[in-house]
Amino acid sequence: MAIHLYKTSTPSTRNGAVDSQVKSNPRNNLIYGQHHCSKGRNARGIITAGHRGGGHKRLYRKIDFRRNEKDIYGRIVTIEYDPNRNAYICLIHYGDGEKRYILHPEGL
Repeated sequence: MAIHLYKTSTPSTRNGAVDSQVKSNPRNNLIYGQHHCSKGRNARGIITAGHRGGGHKRLYRKIDFRRNEKDIYGRIVTIEYDPNRNAYICLIHYGDGEKRYILHPEGL
């Protein structure tokens, strides 16, 4: 696992490192759109909480929490960041051709 250290150009970029193994392009059949956030607006669309709103659009990843694929060989293909959970997830290709996301176990 290679870690890239960047040259400091501003105070905010000090001690910055990026893990090159982490991918950010999710599988299309394993993601779907979330419901629209109200972003601090009421039913009429008027802003009622001025300190809320904005943010980046996030797509929800379907995670296999049950892991009911028993006695089937699986291979980790990518490690991705999940913005909805503040955690990393793994894309696994199983021997029968199925693809699923699981939470990334530490040390895997």
